[in-house]
Amino acid sequence: MASNKILVIDDTTVVRVKVREMLPPGNFEVLEAKDGLEGLNFILQEKLSLIMLDFLLPKMSGWEVFQQVQANPELRKIPLVIMSGRKEEVTEKITEPFEYFEFLGKPFDQKQLISAIKLAMSKAKLPRPELVAVGAATAVKNSTFTTPSVANATAVAPSVANPAMPTAANNATPSVANAAPATPSVAGASNAEIKALNEKMVTMQAEIDGLKKQLTQVVAFIKQKIK
Repeated sequence: MASNKILVIDDTTVVRVKVREMLPPGNFEVLEAKDGLEGLNFILQEKLSLIMLDFLLPKMSGWEVFQQVQANPELRKIPLVIMSGRKEEVTEKITEPFEYFEFLGKPFDQKQLISAIKLAMSKAKLPRPELVAVGAATAVKNSTFTTPSVANATAVAPSVANPAMPTAANNATPSVANAAPATPSVAGASNAEIKALNEKMVTMQAEIDGLKKQLTQVVAFIKQKIK
């Protein structure tokens, strides 16, 4: 009976069959999953010797399965081979070098498959840092961001209070002073307009008075003619 269980998670039947056929007979029991969700259920239920995980999967992506595995201290000890036809799809999410798992590009031959499995098993034995609890990680994150902000506030205070550093104050003062004369200029423009309007009104009044005088003369002339 095979003592090593290998789980192949790939939505392509050809790949799953290919892995089964390339492995040495009698040494491995191959389990197959056609999507990420089915694969994760196998991972949680079975005692596995190796996981071969396609990165692009239906229902749950290989990236999501990878995250679930890495978040569990026991599951992340299982040797892992990530498969993809485009390596950049993996490196977009996980930066190289791949320290704790092996990458296998598609298509692959038997030699490449066996090599990837051996490397994955070797990498899985490497010591890894302990997982940090979510609460502790949050506390560390908050303290990390809080400390610099306090330090920054302390650094800013002397620059404001210390008259020996007049850069901001001195630069601001002339700009305010320069802006002050703007008010008289606006007032001057208003006075000029008012003066011009007054002059126009005086001229119009004189014209009206002249028209009234002419009208009186016309009326007097008409009265004389009527008599």
